[in-house]
Amino acid sequence: MSRLDEVKNLMTGLEEDLVKFYDKGNKAAGTRARKQLQDLKKLAQDIRIEIQNMKNEG
Repeated sequence: MSRLDEVKNLMTGLEEDLVKFYDKGNKAAGTRARKQLQDLKKLAQDIRIEIQNMKNEG
């Protein structure tokens, strides 16, 4: 799976849980959304490091 696919999958799940939280008041969905946002943050950092390493290698 490419990095882009990983980001897309995380965003899809996040969107569903954010809708459930904001529109329906589902508190468990809010907890899941917070976890997914943390996972997205970690993935973004990993991608940034990977890009920097590839750039530095030439």
